[in-house]
This record gives sequence, C-alpha cells and structure tokens, in this order.
Amino acid sequence: MRWLTLYARSRRVPASLAAAVTGAVVPWALAGDGGGAPADPRLPALVLATGAMAASIGLGGQDTELDRTAAIRWVPRRAAHVLLSAVAVAAVLLAVQTMGKDLAAAEFVVRDGAGLIGLAALAAALSGGPYAWTLPFAWLSFASFAPARTNTAMEVAGWLLLPPGTATGTWTALVLLLSGTTAYAVAGPRC
Repeated sequence: MRWLTLYARSRRVPASLAAAVTGAVVPWALAGDGGGAPADPRLPALVLATGAMAASIGLGGQDTELDRTAAIRWVPRRAAHVLLSAVAVAAVLLAVQTMGKDLAAAEFVVRDGAGLIGLAALAAALSGGPYAWTLPFAWLSFASFAPARTNTAMEVAGWLLLPPGTATGTWTALVLLLSGTTAYAVAGPRC
C-alpha cells in the first residue's frame, strides 16, 4: 500500500483532485438553478475539461529517466492511471451535482470526461507530461466556437457539446479514450 501512496504523491494526485473539485464546485455554485431552461452544454464541458487538465499534470513523472529505468511494468500502471483519472473527473462533477443543481446528464458527464482524459493522455504521449493539458483545452476551445454541426466531420469536431445519446459523440469519445490510453500506456510521456 505504501507504493500506491508514493505513486499518488509523485504524480501530484492530491493537488489534481483539489483543482478538479474546485473547478467543479465554483461553476456549479455560480450556475444558479437554471429555471427549467435547456442546459447549455458548454458549462459542464468546461468543468470536465478543467478536471481533465488538472488530472493531466500527473501524466508525467518528476524524473522521466527514473521512470524509464524502473524495474516495474509501467504499461498496466499507466493504463490504470488514465482510466482512474477518467473515473475521477466524471465522479467529481456527478458528486457535486448530487447537492442539488444538475449541470448535465450522467451520460454526458461520463462520455465527455472519458474523451477529455483520452485527449490528455494522447497529448502526454505526443508532447510530454507538461503539455498534456493542451489537447483538451484546444478541443474545448474549438468546439465552443465552431460553426454549426451540419455534417459528420463537424459533429466529430464538436463531440464535446453534442447531446447525450448521440452516436457520433459517444464513438468519438470512446476512440479518443482508447487511443490516448493505449499511446500513453505503451509509450509513456514523451521526454
């Protein structure tokens, strides 16, 4: 059990969790009750992206050479780290929503949380741990200001804001989660 505590501290999990909780509680508190109006998907997407970006700081170790020369198998640990991060990001928003106001449906939260963590893991594998936040940020920025989703390519580009149950959004998030997890688990963070 001690190795798990040391691993969590080395990956800055407590700081990431605190940032994710703060990033969910503050917008939730400021959102108001909504008055029965249709929910704007940009706020929960922003909350989930904030959680994914906070979790991304743990995708790179403090000493990459030490990680690479360790006598333990990193592939299952890295994959577990990404998948548990996806669960944590979604769970934080779902837990905050139990206090009263719903920002989004559970399916939306799980889909977007998983896809955003997959993007962060992919960015860590391609650019390194310090830049793992860039892909979730860039995709959210593009999706927030992209033109209307009139074809499949634009639906894929704007998957973050699609309503729950949309096949394009679900499949895009799943592909991003699987490709990001695989790339990060096999290659690790880029130096």
